[in-house]
Amino acid sequence: MICDLRGSHRRWGPRRLVFELSKRGHPDISRSTVYRVLVRHGMLEPVPRRRRRDQYRRWERSAAMELWQLDVTASLFLADGRECKIITGIDDHSRFCVIAEVVVRATARAVCSAFVTAMQEYGIPGEVLSDNGKQFTGRFGKPRPAEVLFERICRENGVTQRLTRPRSPTTTGKIERLHQTLQQELLNVHGPFASIEDAQAAVDTWRKQYNTDRPHQSLAMGFPATRFTRAFPEALGLRIPAEFARPGKPAEPGSIPDTGTSPQLAVPPHDGQAVELDRVVPPSGNLWLAGQQIWLGPAMTGRTIRLWAGLDE
Repeated sequence: MICDLRGSHRRWGPRRLVFELSKRGHPDISRSTVYRVLVRHGMLEPVPRRRRRDQYRRWERSAAMELWQLDVTASLFLADGRECKIITGIDDHSRFCVIAEVVVRATARAVCSAFVTAMQEYGIPGEVLSDNGKQFTGRFGKPRPAEVLFERICRENGVTQRLTRPRSPTTTGKIERLHQTLQQELLNVHGPFASIEDAQAAVDTWRKQYNTDRPHQSLAMGFPATRFTRAFPEALGLRIPAEFARPGKPAEPGSIPDTGTSPQLAVPPHDGQAVELDRVVPPSGNLWLAGQQIWLGPAMTGRTIRLWAGLDE
């Protein structure tokens, strides 16, 4: 059975095979047993065990929607020879892929559009982590630093923006691992796509499988969808640039105008009921909720507090 499963799924390693065997009524087979069987039948090349790099410190947010990691990856080609980019986003706690959008060019506007669409669907994250690309920050802008659109959207929605140190890819290790999986499971085995629409459809199918039907070793062979929850009801409002309103839908009352003035909080239709939600206090002690700042102090770091929020002034 081990050899049959491996033959049908060449990318399944010993740990994944143990998981699949357990689902098929064989829960007592160990990873080392599977490894030896594969090596013995020539289905896996033996490799020396690598030492753990103690200088890498593993970390994970304690709940979903506390932090999203965002990035851009490439290596998707169309039949006409064009290389496309994929804008990606992953929830740090659950490994749930919140963004996987194919674009011809990963411009600042394309990145912001993908980010806004994800927030419209899942809610507003507490923090976002990215590299120092021009799409995400203007801190290295010439002749002087300036706020870019992505930074503005974060500021207007109370999202804390975090940036990696230059040349530190391990800081965003979770999304880099997502890129590796996407490359191995879809892009390496699929020929050039006929169109960008076909490419997006294939990536959407892969993302759904990644979130709901692919066990993750980092989650004790669990699924991202089982650990992911949306942030809070949409009634708390989302401030977005008017040009990013959903197609066929007018801009929300709280949309960010192009004049640079500070917008008011959107107040969508609601039933008049307040909501309660739990949030973990960040290390800064400065908690943001729907654009509102709540100062609790560093002494409250790590504590879970319950917030009551309504739309009445």
